[in-house]
Amino acid sequence: MTAIQITNVEKSYKALKALGGVSLTIDEGEFFGLLGPNGAGKTTLISTIAGLIRPDAGTVAIHGHDVVTDFREARKKLGVVPQELVFDPFFTVRETLRLQSGYFGLKNNDKWIDEVMGNLDLTNKADVNMRALSGGMKRRVLVAQALVHKPPVIVLDEPTAGVDVELRQTLWKFISRLNKEGHTVVLTTHYLEEAQAMCQRVAMLKGGKVVALDTMSALIRRISGSQLIVHLASGSLPDDLRHLVSHDEHDDGNGSGSGSGSGMKYSLRVNEYGEVEQILARLREAGAVIDEMQLQQADLEDIFLQIMDKGAL
Repeated sequence: MTAIQITNVEKSYKALKALGGVSLTIDEGEFFGLLGPNGAGKTTLISTIAGLIRPDAGTVAIHGHDVVTDFREARKKLGVVPQELVFDPFFTVRETLRLQSGYFGLKNNDKWIDEVMGNLDLTNKADVNMRALSGGMKRRVLVAQALVHKPPVIVLDEPTAGVDVELRQTLWKFISRLNKEGHTVVLTTHYLEEAQAMCQRVAMLKGGKVVALDTMSALIRRISGSQLIVHLASGSLPDDLRHLVSHDEHDDGNGSGSGSGSGMKYSLRVNEYGEVEQILARLREAGAVIDEMQLQQADLEDIFLQIMDKGAL
């Protein structure tokens, strides 16, 4: 079943085109990443999903409920953790969560509220006024508010921005559990290592358009490749391998590579493990002696920078 269906969504603010025809299908139970630089349109898209912004064109549906024409049902299916720390300073944590429950018509919800607070380490703050909490604790309450009605779809907009390591670990443990239980999770984050560790698929936005959409493993395998770093004790890189040298290596183009003394160091792009064997065989044929060797896997940061630089797959 489809959890979120986004079809040709456009949104402009006067001359600024925030979203330029975004289409995405997010399946039920997915852990989906929405990535992009500042100004890419992520927050506008999330606000559209949440029904806070009406698109100029296109549609968004949550579990089949249109966020404009069937807002009430769509909103019941959705829990959103916003970037901003928005809270009412006149209530305790428990009162805040009870009030949030009431918005969804939920009575006698204390058992689930207690479970959510326990999983977010908020139990000892249950009767503390919201204005007395630290920024990290307020962030935990925002997460709890988003989960108080047990939504099947959870949207996390920069949930760990500016918070400590303990909260990150606590949050991801709980969110991972909910995802395993069948909840769909959509994450936006600037911490790319979080997205790489948690997300099954990612979409990258740039200038209000989707410029990459694939599984994490496929993106890493197809887009950036890996790096084979070789330090030669003697000899030099054959000319027919020079096109594989990464641009960031200190190589003058005449076989000098980088390094000093008895050997040179090269970083060579490889896309498949079979290419490593071919490179090593060619180095042996050329009489080069390898002193050290390391294979570095590409990561999401490599992919992100490459795609943002090129603007498309």
